[in-house]
Amino acid sequence: MPDLVRVEPIALLPTPAGCAVFLGDGKKAIVFYIDIAIGASINAAMAGQTPPRPLTHDLFLNAMEGFGAKISRAVIIAVEEEVYFARLILEAENEIMERKIVEIDARPSDCIALAVRSDCPIYVLKDLWEGLQDMSSALEEMRSKGMDLGGE
Repeated sequence: MPDLVRVEPIALLPTPAGCAVFLGDGKKAIVFYIDIAIGASINAAMAGQTPPRPLTHDLFLNAMEGFGAKISRAVIIAVEEEVYFARLILEAENEIMERKIVEIDARPSDCIALAVRSDCPIYVLKDLWEGLQDMSSALEEMRSKGMDLGGE
């Protein structure tokens, strides 16, 4: 397995075009932008809110559970022109098949929404993480201005 840095969502902030999500490892924070609906989904899951009916991410997890699968981890693997790429690692084992590990392409926002619901780890490839700008000071500046930052 390549060198990975474990991160967690540390803040979500609505923006005019969607939502800024900050991921951090306790020493550094990065930010990228996601759809407002997925930001709301992540924030609700982090707050422990259960919707009256399953949302899309809940439906996906329910379907996986029905087939004996679970999310093992999410890994952010690349960024190209400010677009982030990720992989979702699934493990399945049931009465029909032996243990199987599947890696699928996924948007980081969906990976985060699924990870916070299933309590699985989120990672960034170490080489990628080290090359990304630390946005901790921008996050602290927003906090000092009293901006509403979900995920806290």
